[in-house]
Formats: sequence, structure tokens, C-alpha cells
Amino acid sequence: MMNVLEITNLSKNFGSHQVLKGLNLQVPEHSVYGFLGQNGAGKTTTMKIILGLLRAGEGEIRVLGEAVSYGATKTNRQVGYLPDVPEFYGYMNAVQYLKLCGEVTGLSRNEITRRCTELLELVGLSGTKKRIRGYSRGMKQRLGIAQALLNEPKLLICDEPTSALDPIGRKEILDILSRVREKTTVLFSTHVLSDVERICDRAAVLKDGKLVLSGSLEELKTRHKKDSLLLETSSIEDRKFLKEQFMVKGYVLEIEDKEDGMILHTSDMRQLEIELMTVMAEKDICPLRIEVQKPTLENLFMEVVS
Repeated sequence: MMNVLEITNLSKNFGSHQVLKGLNLQVPEHSVYGFLGQNGAGKTTTMKIILGLLRAGEGEIRVLGEAVSYGATKTNRQVGYLPDVPEFYGYMNAVQYLKLCGEVTGLSRNEITRRCTELLELVGLSGTKKRIRGYSRGMKQRLGIAQALLNEPKLLICDEPTSALDPIGRKEILDILSRVREKTTVLFSTHVLSDVERICDRAAVLKDGKLVLSGSLEELKTRHKKDSLLLETSSIEDRKFLKEQFMVKGYVLEIEDKEDGMILHTSDMRQLEIELMTVMAEKDICPLRIEVQKPTLENLFMEVVS
């Protein structure tokens, strides 16, 4: 699988403040890649350098193997971009706006008509006649995606595409980004971890300008997996008894109290399961819930940024 985007040793300073510190990142084609980090981590700066809007301090960026150049980069012919707050001509409707964008970028009249029809259908704005000034935030984001996809780019970059949207608006945007992976590659920045878990197959986490985590979601969860078992019981006395019994076991590293149960962290899951089942059977303890815990992206994120 080829990489649509490759970033090598990218650094950037604003005065004495170093925003990016030797960033390395590869985005495979047809992936939906989540670019995570707290505010100020360097996500937007990275995206602007990819687009040639900011000059890199050091390092190199390649889009489809072609180097990105500040100010007049040819690679932008292959890139679509959706800023966090897209701007439009409010007196136009969606068709008029996309037709203008198509004319500016040199598409033929037939191509403009075909793409407008396809894209407005894709983003759920087909048949919408009202002027853009009357659009909701979610509708503007969807139109922004249509505009960014007009030239059939190989890479779609979205900066916080679901910020300030209500749950329905967020779902609509995420569904669209998930669908377009068949024809393009998506890189989107966000701090909403549930968005990444829902549609991304790969993710990277920036902290203070450095990459502290990257890879497929499954790889990340497997690599950082901790053996933990959630146990819930209806009786507080049962939980106290089990906690006393197992906190002295050498293979139990920690017991974390929860509202209706506890989480046992262990170095030997098989041994814990066998002994736990045995003790509960002997003492007639019936669990409400027993579950081996899988690591979540939230846990991983908090682990690397805190």
C-alpha cells in the first residue's frame, strides 16, 4: 500500500517557540487518519505546511511522492481542504457556489454539472435551493466537504470538521468522511476521541509538537494493552470479600474500585479467571457482570498526553 502523505523530520518555529519538533508521519492511501492532540499541539500548523501556506523550518513533506513547496506547491492539485470554519458567498445557493468553484479551477461545463450533482447527493444537499446564508453550521460543513472534493483530490484534509456541531451534525459529517475513503484518503484533526474510534483505521497523537503515538487503532490498542478484568456484583459485602481475597495475590497488580464493582489489573489473566470463578462458586457469589477490559483510545490518549 502506497503512502499518499509522507512527513519526514518536520520542524517549525514561531520566533523562539518551537511548535513542531521532528515530526514523522505516513498516511496510507484510502485510510481515514485521525490527527489528535490538545489545543496548541501543532495540528493546524502541520496542515498549513502540507498545504504550502506556511514555510517549514526543517524537514520534508511529500504528497504522492512529490515534494511540497511553500507558496506555490503543485501538490495542491491533489489535495482538498476543509478549514474548521469554511467561508462562502452567502447570497449564493449550493449549486451556484460549486459551479463558481469549478469554473475557477478550470473544470469543463459538463464536468462541473456531473460533479455538482454527485457531490450534493453525497453530502445530503441535493435539491436545496435556499441561499447559503441561511444554512446551519452542519450544512455549511457538508457544503465545505463537497467543495473540497470537487477536483477529485487524492488527499482530503479536514481541520476539526465536527467542532461545534450537535450530535446529528457530527454523525452526518463522520458518515460522509467514512464513505469518501473509497475514492480518496482522509486526514482530519480533532480532539473528539469518539469520532476517531468511530471511523478511523489509523491515528496519530501530537503532544507539544512531537508524535507520541501512531499506527492503526488495533495496533495501538494491542501494543498498549493492560490485562484488566471488570467485576460487578449486587452485594457490597461480596465485593469487599473478593477484594480482600485477591488484593494479596501476587499476580494481582492493582484493584480499582468502581461504583458497582471493581477492576482487577493482573499479570496473569488466566490464573485470575480460574481462581475468581472458583472462589465465587464456593461462596455462592453470582456476578452481575464479568468482562475482560479492552483498552480504549481515550485511555491511550490520556496515558500519552498527561
